[in-house]
Amino acid sequence: MAISPERKEAVLKKLLPPLNRSVAQLAAEEGISEQTLYNWRNQLKAQGYAVPVSGQKPDDWSGEVKLAVVIETAPLSETELSQYCREKGVLVEQVKE
Repeated sequence: MAISPERKEAVLKKLLPPLNRSVAQLAAEEGISEQTLYNWRNQLKAQGYAVPVSGQKPDDWSGEVKLAVVIETAPLSETELSQYCREKGVLVEQVKE
């Protein structure tokens, strides 16, 4: 069964902040195998996205993910940073730490 790019994007958004849903939970809800979801998540990481481990809060992110967020947000203005943080479900203070 082929999955449309639109559906894939919608499912991937659930893996990312602010939702940070677990792969197991999404697999059950969406009827997509866990292995497919892990593959998609790994593809995002390879593309440079800061992808936390499923369900992790920003305080628990690895150094690699935190560095990726810092690099991604470095050129942003305060307004852009605030918008980024709202979209990712993190506080500005967590990014600036």
